[in-house]
Amino acid sequence: MPTSAIRLVRFTGRLLLSLAAVATPVVAFLALIALTDGAGSGLAAWLTMLGAGTVLAMWRGRHRAWPARLVPFLPVVVAAALTATVCVPTVPTTRRYPPALPFVATQHWNLSTGSRIAVYHYPPANPGPRHPVPLVYLNGGPVRGISVLDHRFLRLLARRGYDVYAYEQAGGGRSGLLPMSQYTISRSVRDLAAFVDRLNHGKVDILGFSSGGVVLTRALADPSVTARLHRAIVAEPGPMDGPTAHIAGHKGRESARGLAPAMTGPRSTHVPRYAVAFGLMRLGLLTPDTGLIGQAEGDNAFTAADLGSDTASAYCARDAHRIPAEDTAQNFSFSPAASLRIQQTVKDSPSIAPQLRRSRTPAMLMIAECSSQVRQWETTVLADDPAIQRTQYMPGVGHHMWNGLDDNNDRAAAAITAFLQDKPAPLPNYPTREEIPAFLRNHK
Repeated sequence: MPTSAIRLVRFTGRLLLSLAAVATPVVAFLALIALTDGAGSGLAAWLTMLGAGTVLAMWRGRHRAWPARLVPFLPVVVAAALTATVCVPTVPTTRRYPPALPFVATQHWNLSTGSRIAVYHYPPANPGPRHPVPLVYLNGGPVRGISVLDHRFLRLLARRGYDVYAYEQAGGGRSGLLPMSQYTISRSVRDLAAFVDRLNHGKVDILGFSSGGVVLTRALADPSVTARLHRAIVAEPGPMDGPTAHIAGHKGRESARGLAPAMTGPRSTHVPRYAVAFGLMRLGLLTPDTGLIGQAEGDNAFTAADLGSDTASAYCARDAHRIPAEDTAQNFSFSPAASLRIQQTVKDSPSIAPQLRRSRTPAMLMIAECSSQVRQWETTVLADDPAIQRTQYMPGVGHHMWNGLDDNNDRAAAAITAFLQDKPAPLPNYPTREEIPAFLRNHK
């Protein structure tokens, strides 16, 4: 073998050994982050790694001449410098709330549950007949601010004579934060009841979308809450309880996930601190109440681009290259830790089917053709709630049914208003309970 080749092999070997020497303390640091749940902003793990690495480097260099004794310390120094970035915040650690919206006033209400929520009101904006029952919108997330796209749809409903109220659930948007332990699906239902009481307009109609549909479904299973409800629309719900959450079934027609261009804009996950925090939380290796980053810091750091392909999954494949901007950077707000916490409380909850079967509140279920939700999450609600009077299977749309494309907003509004006014539906009542098995076979 030529001398140059031998030198290249030796150099490559030394480089790999050096990289391994650096990688070992980095991996140990990440393991310590998980074991300590990020205590002290990660400093507990960092100091432990540094201390152990220093002791090991001293032991390795004990028989070497003085200058050579420093060599084992080099990987420790490099690893310490790399991992120190995980311990240093790069955004404010106190909550920075989105600025006020230019087209609607933000009210702040203190609920009897202790939650402080941001409330938006769109009074009827047409000169024609006005619907006498207020309509309350529960947005998805969970613990996400109401998007500008959703605000546009709420204004459309107001132009059709509805007195529309919406609020951002505790921790989302401009609403106040809660201690992490208080983010539960049960708290979300209690907040809904407290909101209706605070509204003080008698019974209300509720439109619950995605995780808001989960809150509404669980409210329909609670007699103390249904006494406040006039009619309910459950749109594209997530799993309603633990048994449902563990169903791994079919989804709808192909979505734009994997087909749409990658989202642009800054990502918190390009910063080591937040890549580690959000990544380990997603894997279940850090608790939502981790000591690595506080709730407020995580909310400040998370951006729309961090949602990645989740946004594309809410649209049909045919719309992959024309997905609208759902929000502005200034208005976007999402709490990843609180969201995971609420989702976990749903997974841990017992079945609500026995209670839901006693529901008497007139309800409608909306299902999207290209739904990214597991079909059984939706059809389980239909099967267990005897008060669902009609189902509207919405063709040509994904999970985010009112998305501003084509006539999608008008079609969604037509289905909603027809039900609220007890008028004939614009679409067939499909699927019925009897058609659920065939629906699951044919629409996947």
